[in-house]
Amino acid sequence: MNKVAPVVVVGGGAGGLELAAKLGRRFGPEKVYLIDKMDEHIWKPSLHEVAAGTLDIHREGLSYFMLARDNGFTFVPGRLHALDREHKTLSLEAVCNAEGEEVLPARTLEYGVLVLAVGSKSNFFNTPGAEEHAIALDSTHQAERFRMRLLYELTRSSRVKSAEGDVGPLEIAIVGGGATGVELAAELMEADASLQAYGTNTLDQARSLHITLIEGADRILAALPSKVSLRATQLLQKRGVTVHAGVRVSEVSKGVLKDTNGAQYPADLCVWAAGIKAPAFLTELGLEVNRINQLVVNDHLQTADPHIYALGDCAQAPWGGEQGQYLPARAQVAHQQANYLVNVLAKKLKGLPTHIEAFEYKDYGSLVSVGHSKGVGSLMGVLQGRSWFVEGLVARTMYMSLHLMHHMAILGVLRTASMALGRLLLKRSAPRVKLH
Repeated sequence: MNKVAPVVVVGGGAGGLELAAKLGRRFGPEKVYLIDKMDEHIWKPSLHEVAAGTLDIHREGLSYFMLARDNGFTFVPGRLHALDREHKTLSLEAVCNAEGEEVLPARTLEYGVLVLAVGSKSNFFNTPGAEEHAIALDSTHQAERFRMRLLYELTRSSRVKSAEGDVGPLEIAIVGGGATGVELAAELMEADASLQAYGTNTLDQARSLHITLIEGADRILAALPSKVSLRATQLLQKRGVTVHAGVRVSEVSKGVLKDTNGAQYPADLCVWAAGIKAPAFLTELGLEVNRINQLVVNDHLQTADPHIYALGDCAQAPWGGEQGQYLPARAQVAHQQANYLVNVLAKKLKGLPTHIEAFEYKDYGSLVSVGHSKGVGSLMGVLQGRSWFVEGLVARTMYMSLHLMHHMAILGVLRTASMALGRLLLKRSAPRVKLH
């Protein structure tokens, strides 16, 4: 019997990791490989909590090597460099440490089926100064960078003072009123109260936060029902967040933003959460991509090359039968696509025909966290296609359950329950925000 080349998944985000874990448990490390440039996994929707300091990345991150051992796949650290579709091989860059010393050499890996699940990063839309002066939340490094700058700005002794001699608030501008921007704004307001309680103002009097949320559409959370958007706006404004909708940022400078109408917004710190694009290297693979670098796939999640699939934020997948309708960049989309590909690729690994129905996305609604005790969202299709609006503690609890469901997919029920219990107990001895 001919040896079946392995399934290689590039990208260990929510979808890619779940796919590798579920296939690995069935077929083992010789048949399933996962490649990622990082050595630990964190659920990307929680990066806003890392940025606010309400989640400690050093406790939340999961080692890919551990996950590989527990789930039966092979983890290969490295960054995809080149792809040889004719010979079905991919090349990885050398891995170097922080001092630039080579840890692992450049390597070549053969694949039978390649799955690209490399996610997305922030899209600055060529806005002048944005990439230089704004911080995106695409990685744990960026989230930690923002958190440390926030702590520095709140504790430094040289403060901007008003004409009356009072310390002015720390101005934080968030560009983008989608889920990331809304959740970050709410998380920062809760973190501010804790930071002051812990005495981050020891060098001067307390300097509170003032957050401005700027959205180009006519309302925040524009992709969700208007009732969800309205309630989220009310909750943010109640917490002191200034919301500007229908405003497009034209320039980002040190300490200030400008919009297309010439208005200016103070910004000691600026976070960019206004849009996404897939990694640029996808445009160099010889496969069709769209204007934001996403790989174009069919309703079976295949690219033009039948041996290469794509899922999650890096894929433009059709949604329904209408022309021009594509699946949104959401964690639940990647989760469902991973489950779909488990069945497809299992047949390929067994050498069986892969005639299977096209992928069909089921929209169960969206939930947005607006603080640790609040949430808003809509549940879709719960009763004969109707939509239910939920908010408050119920919505927040359901939002938290999404994170736990992801952990159950890669850790199992028992370990996820143990981790949740451990996190609850640690809160008794740890500060509410990370202060170091």
